[in-house]
Amino acid sequence: MVLALFLTAMGMLLSPSSSSAATGDWWLPTSRPAPDSQINVTGEPFKGTNSAGEVRGFVDAHNHLFSNEAFGGRLICGKVFSTSGVADALKDCPEHYPDGTLALFDYITHGGDGKHDPVGWPTFKDWPAYNSMTHQANYYAWIERAWRGGQRVLVNDLVTNGMICSVYPFKDRGCDEMTSIRLQAKLTYDLQDYIDAMYGGTGKGWFRIVTDSQQARKVIAQGKLAVILGVETSEPFGCKQILDIPQCSKQDIDKGLDELYDLGVRSMFLCHKFDNALCGVRFDEHGLGTAINVGQFLSTGTFWRTEKCTGPQKDNPIGAASTKAEKDLPEGTEVPEYDKDAQCNVRGLTDLGEYAVRGMMKRKMMLEIDHMSVKATGRVLDIFEAESYPGVLSSHSWMDLNWTERVYSLGGFVAQYMHGSQEFSKEAQRTDALRAKYDVGYGFGTDFNGIGDHPAPRGADTSNPVTYPFKSADGGSTLDRQTTGQRTWDYNTDGAAHVGMVPDWIEDIRLVGGQGVVDDLFKGAESYLDTWGSSEDHQAGVNLAKGVTATASSSESNPFTSYRPGRAADGDGDSRWASDWSDDQWLRLDLGSSHTITKVTLDWERAYGRSYRVDVSTDGSAWRTVWSTTAGDGGLDTATFSGVAARYVRMQGVDRGTNWGYSLYEVGVFSG
Repeated sequence: MVLALFLTAMGMLLSPSSSSAATGDWWLPTSRPAPDSQINVTGEPFKGTNSAGEVRGFVDAHNHLFSNEAFGGRLICGKVFSTSGVADALKDCPEHYPDGTLALFDYITHGGDGKHDPVGWPTFKDWPAYNSMTHQANYYAWIERAWRGGQRVLVNDLVTNGMICSVYPFKDRGCDEMTSIRLQAKLTYDLQDYIDAMYGGTGKGWFRIVTDSQQARKVIAQGKLAVILGVETSEPFGCKQILDIPQCSKQDIDKGLDELYDLGVRSMFLCHKFDNALCGVRFDEHGLGTAINVGQFLSTGTFWRTEKCTGPQKDNPIGAASTKAEKDLPEGTEVPEYDKDAQCNVRGLTDLGEYAVRGMMKRKMMLEIDHMSVKATGRVLDIFEAESYPGVLSSHSWMDLNWTERVYSLGGFVAQYMHGSQEFSKEAQRTDALRAKYDVGYGFGTDFNGIGDHPAPRGADTSNPVTYPFKSADGGSTLDRQTTGQRTWDYNTDGAAHVGMVPDWIEDIRLVGGQGVVDDLFKGAESYLDTWGSSEDHQAGVNLAKGVTATASSSESNPFTSYRPGRAADGDGDSRWASDWSDDQWLRLDLGSSHTITKVTLDWERAYGRSYRVDVSTDGSAWRTVWSTTAGDGGLDTATFSGVAARYVRMQGVDRGTNWGYSLYEVGVFSG
């Protein structure tokens, strides 16, 4: 094995060099494997920062480079790279030969019979294609073209699903999710080494894995691609639930977060597709939703459960039952029917989930809220607002769009799924005013190798086709049609067949949506790094109310425990103050001396205030209202206001949200 790797490396070093490499162009390798894919881009990639010191470039906030190693290793066919060359990397799965008859997942996800020409290199008759979900779309040379075309940030989400792996008949390895995550992380570092070897040694290639925002800024200022590791899996740290019983502990979560952080992971999802021990999911729609619901039952023993939504945000409609999907269920078991007026997942953020969220904050990691139920997302945003923590991401259009401003107001980052240029431009323009208000850029999530369709061709006869060659968004490079082997792709007739077509897609957006959309995308790298850097710089606020003297209008009597006022200021999130069961009740905190305060957090038990206010005083006699609401919905509320001097802080209840009284686990008071 060592000898084979040595000979392969020597072959790379001694293979014919690109003719332009001899000119000393830093962006071209001194040696590229031969034969290999073409890049079809000329011109120097832009370097440095703009006049304001900001980095420039596009962000692919959601991609899955190595998901061919996930799901048992045979769901996605082809490799990102191979030391044996392109012919080994870009070949179909063995069971797809001779005509795709056994390409089961192709026709499960696509319809039809799944038949296709399995031959990849060098002919590529049928794949990669915009609507093929089971073939490699992230070959390293195609990523290189995306970088040359202006992309400067790539989030590689390590992904798998143990249940999909277990039910898919073709596999060549086990289904443990964390084992797959570790392998994909290793291969990302191996890819970095593979590219470095083409450029003369360690650190010299354009593909740079980064583990902090300042490192990313330096990489981008050099004109290279900053690669960030994320995780998107259904049972992180083994945190599945069976019959609503968690299969992990706080110790498992801490151990898992530490391991992922050591691997270089800086962003992650806590739930994906299936409800787990951490949170409920935002449902998939229609027949696919039913199929995943069946998968959830087979994995956990529970189907999704729904309830009426309490706000404008909704989870996706599940859709009618599918007889195909139900065939996998035990005899006599049926998928539930769901009320159209009850579209929200009952399951929100669990206690273990909240522990994981706070563990990520402690490690300065960013949390992906896409795929979380609206109930879970609402709680996460409540926690982040209470802590002024900006590290929240929506990377591929899987959150309810009504959350967008709350994400921006925290300092978070939003990217849209790689929709067709017309749909993408329409959504970008809908939120243009919000981006202007918060002075942020925009991103896209390609989700390549993520089992999803990509932009279809608009047709060569469209009134405004992409015209080749065209200039990159920065104007410094020229891009022609992309060729690999005997196949040349044209965006007008092939759509977004692989990641190398990202620059062509952006040019199509310019033609359809206008330069303004592209300009916002070009600001994406700076905004993503702003969110990351602010998360790294975050310091937990000092709670001025912890341990102070508390008094109240009343305290509920209970022979087994105490609900005295001090329980809401003891720093213990499990103890609480509870009032008598009437409307006009208050809780008062004495901070001991005057402080300038700007924020009060109130963590409600089920007995919450619908209408209440926050009052402050310097002497305990003259009170001033600094914040109020008539639409309280329980959970964790954050009252923010301009800085005001106060020694005393009071929650004054006006109208209860339940038939019980008012009950608070903890009240926090913070200065600027």
